[in-house]
Amino acid sequence: MRSHPGVTATFCEALAAVGVNIELISTSEIRISVLCRDTELDKAVVALHEAFGLGGDEEATVYAGTGR
Repeated sequence: MRSHPGVTATFCEALAAVGVNIELISTSEIRISVLCRDTELDKAVVALHEAFGLGGDEEATVYAGTGR
């Protein structure tokens, strides 16, 4: 995030705009992690995709974890 100022602000503003409450947030130079209620997950994902111009018709597979 160091080379892209405002990313965290955009992230948080997108969630706030749709009423998603961030229960916990952690940031690093390459990652933003948040904890929100599972009932708000779908609208959070849609809001973030719209805010960052992600999305499209293709389904993406995202692998999460430590990679071990």
